[in-house]
Amino acid sequence: MLQYAYFPGCVAKGACEELHLSTTAITASLGIELIELKKAACCGSGTYKEDSQLLEDTVNARNIALAEALNLPLLTHCSTCQGVIGQVDDRLKTAKIEDPQYFDRVNGFLAKESCSPYQGSSEVKHILWAIIGDYGLDKLQEKVKRQLNNLNCAAFYGCYLLRAQKNLPFDDPFDPRSLENVFTALGANPIYYQGRTQCCGWPLASYATEQSFQMAGKHILEAKEAGADCIVTPCPLCHLNLDSRQPEVAKVINNTLDLPVLHLPQLIGLALGIEPQKLGLDRHVVATKPVLEKLGF
Repeated sequence: MLQYAYFPGCVAKGACEELHLSTTAITASLGIELIELKKAACCGSGTYKEDSQLLEDTVNARNIALAEALNLPLLTHCSTCQGVIGQVDDRLKTAKIEDPQYFDRVNGFLAKESCSPYQGSSEVKHILWAIIGDYGLDKLQEKVKRQLNNLNCAAFYGCYLLRAQKNLPFDDPFDPRSLENVFTALGANPIYYQGRTQCCGWPLASYATEQSFQMAGKHILEAKEAGADCIVTPCPLCHLNLDSRQPEVAKVINNTLDLPVLHLPQLIGLALGIEPQKLGLDRHVVATKPVLEKLGF
């Protein structure tokens, strides 16, 4: 049985609770055991380093050390968390060799909090990488109970999953295919469009709202015009800008959108035959009913 130290992150326990629900639902269905890191802290989503790189490294060294104490890889379903924690992991592994003084300084702060030291022994892994690299798409395909035939899915990778770390497993940061490969394994049709690898605009939303919504609107409209029935994203922050803010986005770009945005585990869950309500598909701002109707629910 595959086991992971589960790092749910903040958004999946708050504004996007459906991501936590769907992640636990599909892992249970696939026979994957998650041990939640209940003492973990927010990764900072890239904001800590604006004030202090040491702060970001220390907080996330502790998060990784919690997984190391279980002798398990750290699993997240948030590409922002993957990018931040994975980047810290890369940086500290380098520092262990090239800057041991800094490495020891980080662990010194952990010792003050009676935490186990960071060692660099646990892999930081997004659920997308775990499904592809550990579980396997062939095995996933065998578990499919409801083929997602004729469902046109547009991937939205976001920034952090593709560009935060130097070494990207299972994919090309400039021409990714991992999400589309999952869609195909589930029987769905991948839709390709330019915006799928670009920023959703979420980082701008608090201080340049109109520009943020223009970015989101451009991507949603482009996916819709390409024939997408839905957008599927591995990032809850992208989901917030593309789904929960979509009515506001539509007003800014003066266009009708109404394009459902699914979390990756929700799409997988539908193919595994899990009931939509158990995947939290009734919690979205943009109704997912058109997707469910197309699939015969």
